[in-house]
Amino acid sequence: MIKVSSQLAARMKQVEGFNAGSCFHCGTCAALCPLGYKIVPRKLFREVMLGLEDEVRASIPLIFSCLLCRMCEVNCPQGVHIADNMRSLRVLFNRQEFGLE
Repeated sequence: MIKVSSQLAARMKQVEGFNAGSCFHCGTCAALCPLGYKIVPRKLFREVMLGLEDEVRASIPLIFSCLLCRMCEVNCPQGVHIADNMRSLRVLFNRQEFGLE
């Protein structure tokens, strides 16, 4: 069963610059990722916006292994700030999961 957390979506909407809602899932980011990550950020951002916290938590290893090279970002036709969004998710999980600031 999928559990929806309105708190996750609400927290990320408050983060300045988090513009994952602009993504229209064209697949450019996945096609250009040098590590070949197929779900980051396309599926990940959708899960965040829908509040699918368990699915987002399952992606923590991918969130932290992203190179933040911006290859996906500079080619995004919607101008989604992919690297900044990934950093925001890292900050969220550093605080929530690991107690780091």
